[in-house]
Amino acid sequence: MAAVESGAAGSSDLVLLDVFGSPYAQRVRIALAEKGLGYERVEQDLAAKGDLLRRSNPVHGKVPVLLHGGRPICESLAILEYLDEAFPSTPPLLPPPASDPYARARARFWAEYSDRLHVCGKRLWLRHDGEEVEPEARAEMVAVLRALDAELAGKEFFGGEEEGKFGYVDAAAAPFAAWFLTYERSGGISVAEECPGLAAWGARCARRESVAANVYTPEKVYELVQEYRQWVLGR
Repeated sequence: MAAVESGAAGSSDLVLLDVFGSPYAQRVRIALAEKGLGYERVEQDLAAKGDLLRRSNPVHGKVPVLLHGGRPICESLAILEYLDEAFPSTPPLLPPPASDPYARARARFWAEYSDRLHVCGKRLWLRHDGEEVEPEARAEMVAVLRALDAELAGKEFFGGEEEGKFGYVDAAAAPFAAWFLTYERSGGISVAEECPGLAAWGARCARRESVAANVYTPEKVYELVQEYRQWVLGR
């Protein structure tokens, strides 16, 4: 199914192959919204991958894939950087290359690090009913949350010292904030108690238009996770 998203003129040659519930695809949609870029969204069926997805990402066959003028760009973080470079007149996610190379490198590190939320979270919720959460899994998740909280360091967003700057790390990590409720219910972790700054950041992200329009609510995420568990575990 294809849907055309409105946005800036001159960007109508953008086509996004995605799955709405994928946090990695959500990153790209958030970035496109922040930049005001219009695009055509083509929902993919990962259980029956079509020729377009296979041709566009022959290595992994995964979403998201951004087609710009028919040329594919794969992997969510690569797409975010591409959007900065291909559309320099739009609000940047990363600091300009010449202004602060250190800040750019640091943002890249933390954006990639945010993937650990998804990896660690899966160890909490992908288990049979009644099966105890491994203490190591819970401890690892808490460590990841605390590391991100420390990097946020009380700022409104990860985007930098500029007040209220929503940037590269925010776009990358915001989809996972909707999973905090699932981590809490599945792993017995209170994000608000462990990392109040990060919990407040997640709430701010959820109120942001670019995020609210492209990310499921925490309750919906939890509901879908339970359905996925039943399917994977054969329950």
